[in-house]
Amino acid sequence: MSYATERRSNPTAWAAFWVGLLGLILMPIPLFIGFFVGGGLSIVAAILVVIALFKGLARRGKGIAPVVFAAIFVLLTWGGISVGGGIVW
Repeated sequence: MSYATERRSNPTAWAAFWVGLLGLILMPIPLFIGFFVGGGLSIVAAILVVIALFKGLARRGKGIAPVVFAAIFVLLTWGGISVGGGIVW
């Protein structure tokens, strides 16, 4: 693969980024809606983060930045749920 045709992005990383962000945004919805919707999306995002991280490392670090942000979104969502987000708020 030549330099001009080499892909610089990691589509799995971007999927993890957007799913993780959506889970973080939907997590504060009360009455267990945010718990199930935001929490479910964050679990999917966590799986995508692991897959994208391995893909990025196999490509010598290309596309790692969205993976880092997605992991942060997942951790913030889980932290928010642990203090009552989506359940009590």
